[in-house]
Amino acid sequence: MSQNVALSKVGVRRSGLEWFSSLPACLLLLAVVVFSTSSDIHNQILRGGEQLWSGYYKLRMDPVEPTCNANRDVDAAVAAELAEAPASDDPMAALLGAVEKNPAEVRLAIERSLADCREAYQSYQSLQGQLTLGVKAYRAVELFIADLIAFGLSAQRYVLVLLVMLCAVTATLTRHHIAMRAMETRLDYLVSHTLQTVANAMLLGSSVIFRQSTLGAETSVSSDELLLHNFWIAGFGCLTLASLYRLFRVPEELEEGGNLNKAFLAVPLYTGMCLISGSYFALIGHASGIGIYLGKMMELSDMFLNVGLYVWVGMMLKQTRLATLVFNVFRPWRMSPEMLAVVAVLVAAIPTAYTGASGIFVIAAGAVIYSELRAAGARRQLALAATAMSGSLGVVLRPCLLVVVIAYLNREVTTDELFGWGIWVFVLTATMFFLVALTVNRQSKFELAPSSVAFPAMLRAMKPLIPYVLVIVAVVLLYRTALDVSMDEFSAPRLLPVIMLAILAYEHFGLKSRRGRASGEADHPGLESCLRRATNDTTAEIGALLLLLGLSVSIGGVIERSHIMQSFPQAFDSAWSAMLLMVVILVILGMIMDAFGAVILVTATVATIAYASGIHPIHFWMVTLVAFELGYLSPPVALNHLLTRQVVGEAEVLAAQQESGTFYQRHERIIMPLIAMGISLVLVAFVPLLFYAV
Repeated sequence: MSQNVALSKVGVRRSGLEWFSSLPACLLLLAVVVFSTSSDIHNQILRGGEQLWSGYYKLRMDPVEPTCNANRDVDAAVAAELAEAPASDDPMAALLGAVEKNPAEVRLAIERSLADCREAYQSYQSLQGQLTLGVKAYRAVELFIADLIAFGLSAQRYVLVLLVMLCAVTATLTRHHIAMRAMETRLDYLVSHTLQTVANAMLLGSSVIFRQSTLGAETSVSSDELLLHNFWIAGFGCLTLASLYRLFRVPEELEEGGNLNKAFLAVPLYTGMCLISGSYFALIGHASGIGIYLGKMMELSDMFLNVGLYVWVGMMLKQTRLATLVFNVFRPWRMSPEMLAVVAVLVAAIPTAYTGASGIFVIAAGAVIYSELRAAGARRQLALAATAMSGSLGVVLRPCLLVVVIAYLNREVTTDELFGWGIWVFVLTATMFFLVALTVNRQSKFELAPSSVAFPAMLRAMKPLIPYVLVIVAVVLLYRTALDVSMDEFSAPRLLPVIMLAILAYEHFGLKSRRGRASGEADHPGLESCLRRATNDTTAEIGALLLLLGLSVSIGGVIERSHIMQSFPQAFDSAWSAMLLMVVILVILGMIMDAFGAVILVTATVATIAYASGIHPIHFWMVTLVAFELGYLSPPVALNHLLTRQVVGEAEVLAAQQESGTFYQRHERIIMPLIAMGISLVLVAFVPLLFYAV
């Protein structure tokens, strides 16, 4: 654990922040799960009501007694209607075109009206008779859940703002923001927190100006919109105070002195993005720009909340024995470190698809993968490379959230089309990583244990996994049978937290009941402790990640408003030339932006150029996904490597850099993923053009 991260964890536990941040964050995340599940529950309650009482939809509200007269005298009504008819010798009536009423038609109309009235009374009396105590009790529950859904939908934006601000303040107080390097000296600390304070004050000022400009506009401002502005202002005010507090509380254990150039590398990435975008918007006279683009997060609030849920799922996964048990299945084969790294990356593709993006998975499970590879004998450089790349292959597989967002923002493609071709892209990138790992700088023999020895041991190692599989299947079947919800890209964000909570509960009750049989099981900390630790880690990680996502959207706004893309042709005569430019632009965007912010920007700018140049939309987005992953692995930023360092610790990375060997061996953690993903990108980008480009 790096000094920066280690101090973070200690700070959370010693300062009692978990009661002021982790507990509210846990409640907010649980609220998101409840709100998203309540609609499914409500649908089933409506179906159940209709099955129990035919016409339940009419019983959801108290019937209203008709106001018509069911005992109306038809003859008297006809006479009264005819009496109001104009006389045939009235010259004015004749001039206006009035026609004398037909008594038969008048009687027929009144009889029909009377029949409708009596039918309305019969329906009213029937509904009144059906309103038993059971119906009223059932209806009360159903209407309560309906109100809960309405409240959840309206509160979704506020939940996101509260979660972002709460976790961002926690990440600031615990020094857990994502930066190029950790704070090691007092100069690093002072430079980092000084710029953080300036950036946070800039965010606060932009939000205040945005609120004032909204109030000064001619259009009326709703109370909900005004409340949202106040939430942002209060949140950034607290964030500014937190960074200012940290600025004057320099830890004593930091080294004296420092280098200014290195100190700037300790500045969080979100701070740099904020200073760049804020300065740009101020120069063009658009000081509210950051506030406006942060407000755009609200348009995709469900997506950003899902990101938070995925991080929480990953942190709960880290508290379970599941990853260790999966690695135990492969240990009997006594694989070489390179082969085990390939297996780890391939196995990680499935949970990556369920956590939405490679960076989220590295945060969630990177520490587990690294520790398991090191325990199996993998060298540090190889283990770091596999950890950084562990989330890069699964982003094209179902039900990845990033692909869902692409399909949501682009009508030219569907999730089925993207996931269908994503399987082939996954096979390609997996093959490339396999070949690079086992051919370039392979330092051990490719030998496996005899199958007669390894296979029985593998089967025995799979036995402890059976209860976990049963728990997962039970939750999925419960949702399928009780709520008619299948596990797919849309339901995964609300199913996975329930699955992980069920696994934690199984380990708590199942392993506690067998205390003493095995040391690992007897030392199980329990459900409450595991959930608390997972949420503690989640709070800081969500704060670092979501703030980075928000400011990445702001950087996208800078690129969009600066009209950089308009300097390029809006269409190319050759799809090959267009693809070459697309690859360069997309890799650069992957270097400087997070996946979700980059997708929003690409949809608004680059995608239209690609379509106009003859590049097929599905092909373009497959290239985009692979290019982004190459960007996340490419210096100078290399976000996935930064996240790897954050979860495995600065000490491990420094130890890997000090190892001797050839140039490749000393930089394997960087070069190996670049070779594998670089070759994959070239193949994905240009080979399909051979089949459809003119």
